[in-house]
This record gives sequence, structure tokens and C-alpha cells, in this order.
Amino acid sequence: MPKIAIIGTGYVGLVTGACLADLGFEVICIDNSINKIKSLINGVIPIYESDLDKLVAKNYLAGNLTFTTDLKYGIEKSEVILIAVATPSRPDGSVDLEQINSAARDIGKYMNAGKTIVVKSTVPVGTGQLIKNIISQNQTKVHPFDIVSNPEFLREGRAVYDFMYPDRIIVGFETERALQTMKSIYQHFRISKTPILFTDIETAEMIKYASNAFLALKVTFINEMATLCEQVGADITDVATGMGMDDRIGPEFLNPGPGYGGSCFPKDISALAGLGKKHGLNMTLVEATIEANERHKQRMFGIIENLMTGLENKTIGVLGLAFKAGTNDMRESPSLSIISKLNEKGAKIKVYDPHAMEEARLSLKDIENIIYCQNEYQTAENVDALLILTEWERFLSLDLTRLKTVMNTPMIFDLRNIYNPSLIRNMGFKYYSLGRK
Repeated sequence: MPKIAIIGTGYVGLVTGACLADLGFEVICIDNSINKIKSLINGVIPIYESDLDKLVAKNYLAGNLTFTTDLKYGIEKSEVILIAVATPSRPDGSVDLEQINSAARDIGKYMNAGKTIVVKSTVPVGTGQLIKNIISQNQTKVHPFDIVSNPEFLREGRAVYDFMYPDRIIVGFETERALQTMKSIYQHFRISKTPILFTDIETAEMIKYASNAFLALKVTFINEMATLCEQVGADITDVATGMGMDDRIGPEFLNPGPGYGGSCFPKDISALAGLGKKHGLNMTLVEATIEANERHKQRMFGIIENLMTGLENKTIGVLGLAFKAGTNDMRESPSLSIISKLNEKGAKIKVYDPHAMEEARLSLKDIENIIYCQNEYQTAENVDALLILTEWERFLSLDLTRLKTVMNTPMIFDLRNIYNPSLIRNMGFKYYSLGRK
């Protein structure tokens, strides 16, 4: 089994490293953050992800998983190097590849033998060839190497499960040597009959962007349908169920909400639109998805403001800050724009999330009138309305009688449709949800 180094211990790198180690590989996780590496060595996981802490602890103790800031050591000791660094968006929506370029330069500089370089980061089409050129230009001594595109399809909140039980694996390669190396890494999945597509590098890079753009479009479509259902008196819950019964459509990503967010969809769909413009193409559906998602988030706030007849000096409780349940990721979360606008309109804000409070304090540090609460009921005390923005399981079983007792006004904006409208209205709540009668 080849020894593996992973450059970058963020969401993708850490999950991938822990899972590969659990499959029996020797894995070295490398990061330039001394504090992050120290934390990982001490068993402190920087992200919230189900079962990840147990997997890291188990394999660190077994010796399969190690952590270091020594990039030279990691590159020299490994046969396969996975690049899993961040590829953030620039202000114009294009992809910032500086961390990719830096990793490629260092690989070239420290390469001491033949290596297989596997790109896990989400990158624009053509980045594999760019990495190849950078490594070649920075080699101090010529060694053979191969570039592979192996995009990840990990859902935050289910990343460990998705790695261990993937619905597909995509491998873009150029040489027979690279193909055999990747087959050895994914031998376990080949035995379990996981669908694996072996293709060229550029196609593999495009599959990742195309997949995320289509899912973002699907989320945006069901949100627009929810808006239409409100106008015509239809029920979006049954509409989505009926649509999902069609095998060509499927039920996934047909749950209306306050808009898509997170680390992938906003960044990747903007990058795909930019890639189209670079090649003289108008990506009409992609660009419309971006605009419709922003318009939907604005509409969510407008509904809150209108139904509350103004927000100045009103106290609003917010349940859920992460962009979705199962993660503490607040990047591009709809909660950020809604809370920011509440603050602009003079509202006082109380917030709670089971796992994203630390991230919230960083992301919302510029918000003036905000109180960070310890649970749902403290959040609801003396508020004029309660917003449900993230579909955490614990929010499904709130003590509604207690909730009504502590609120100034029993008004709930359920932007995840987690409650039965008739039940909650019969208890005396003013209740708004998406696309339901």
C-alpha cells in the first residue's frame, strides 16, 4: 500500500486522511498552521463532523495517522501526495489558486523520487496541467511524477459516511502508472462494487463543478416553486414529494429553505460562470441560479420585516446559524445576511446553534445588538419572533408550550418547514413557513 501525504488539514484533507488511515494506509497530514497541528495531536478537531473525532483518535493512536507542519518531511516520506488546500473565491468570483500554486512549488522543490500527485481540491478545468508545469519548473532534480484529478463529493455533516460509502468515485488520469496507483488506493471500493469512473483530468475537474452547479440549481428551483405555491394555494411539501417520486428527478435537494450556502455551492457555481465567460460563453442557467438564490434570500428577509410591521426595537431570536444541520460551517450561510439586515433595521438579536457558536462569534463580530444564548429557550425569552434557519434535529422536538410562555409574541418563521402548520397554529402561534397553506 502506498504511503500517502495530504497537504491541507481542512474539511476535505482531514476527513480524507482519517478515512484512508482507517482503511490501513499510512497517512501524513500536513498543514502550515502550528496551532491546528498541535490541536490535532492533542485530539482537538477544528471542525464539527459526525464521527470524525473518533476516527482521528483511533488512527492516531494506532500510528496510521500522523500530523506535521514539516512539508519537506511529508513529501519525501510519501509516494502519493494529495493536495487538499483551500481554493477560495476572489471578489470577482474567480478562484484564488495561490495555495494550489504554493503546494505545487513545494512539491517540486522537495520531490526526492517519483510521486503521484492527486488533486482533491475543487479547481477550475486546466488546473491539473498548471500544477504539472509548476512542479516541473521547481524541481531541483528531475523525478518522474503523475497528476491525477480525484474530486471529492463529501456532504458536510455526512462526510465520513460519504467517504466510506461513496455513490461514485471519479479519477482523472494520464498515464498507466497513475491508473494503477489509484486502483491500489481504491481497491477496497472496487471490491465493494462502488461505481468508479476513470477519465481524463479535464473531464474529472469539470464533473465536480457540473455536479455542484446542478444541485445548486435544484435547490433554487424548489425555492422558487415554494414561492409560487404560496401564491396559488398549493403545498410545496406534496409538490416536492410528487416530484421526487420520479426516478429522473429524485427526492434529494428538494427541501425549500432560506437559500443555499456553505463552502462549495456559492464558490463553485460562481467559478463555473466565470469559466464560461473566460471562454466566451454565457452560462445562462448558472448565472440565473446565482441571481435567483440572492433574490430568494432577500425575499426571506422582506417577509420577516413585512409580517412584523417593522423591526426597529424588536427582539428577534434565531435558531440555527450553520448553513445546514450536521456542520458548524457558517461560510455563506443565509443566517449571516438575514442577521446583518435585522441589525441594520434596528432589531435586537438573540442567537443559538448547537455547534456553530464559536464560528458565529467570529462571523458576526461586527453585529452590534446581538446576544449569544446557551439553548433554544434562552433564545426565545422575551422575543417578538423566532426564526428557524437550520434544520437541527433538536429543533424538531421543542417544547412548544414552554416556548409560547417565554416569548413576548408567539410568532415563528420556520424557514426549514420542520413543523406541521396546523399543529403549531392550533397552539396559538402566528406561523410562517415556505410554500405551504
